[in-house]
Amino acid sequence: MIFIVLIAAFVAADQLTKYIVVRNIEFGDKISVIDNFFYLTHWRNTGAAWGIMQNGRYILVPVTVVLSILIVYFIFKNSNKFYRFSLSMILGGALGNLIDRVFRTDGVVDFLDFQFGNYHFPVFNVADTFVVVGTLLLAYYTLFIYKEDKK
Repeated sequence: MIFIVLIAAFVAADQLTKYIVVRNIEFGDKISVIDNFFYLTHWRNTGAAWGIMQNGRYILVPVTVVLSILIVYFIFKNSNKFYRFSLSMILGGALGNLIDRVFRTDGVVDFLDFQFGNYHFPVFNVADTFVVVGTLLLAYYTLFIYKEDKK
């Protein structure tokens, strides 16, 4: 099934980028890609998005597992490809970060670092991007594509 391949590709892309960062950038170091805007910064997050729930690994892991099972159920339950693609992105991102939470005791590897003037956006990773884009696509599907069966 194509969605299994997509999920695997999303996880692989996330894990590959994290591997490259861990192998090539010392923890805490920052490489300027676009001065005063975009950096590659090796950072670790022991919590969830924006650093909430720091050291929440023992809550985040089981919650991610349960939600991942639900997402798989909905991928197989619905036949709409756009919907399934959206959920595949979310699941791929969730699994990418789950791998880090399970196998990296020092936290999820983050490295995409943006600054907008004086505002420093929280450092994030490719898995986070998949979750956010997948969620936006799911919202689009819900608002503009989904039609409830009329009985």
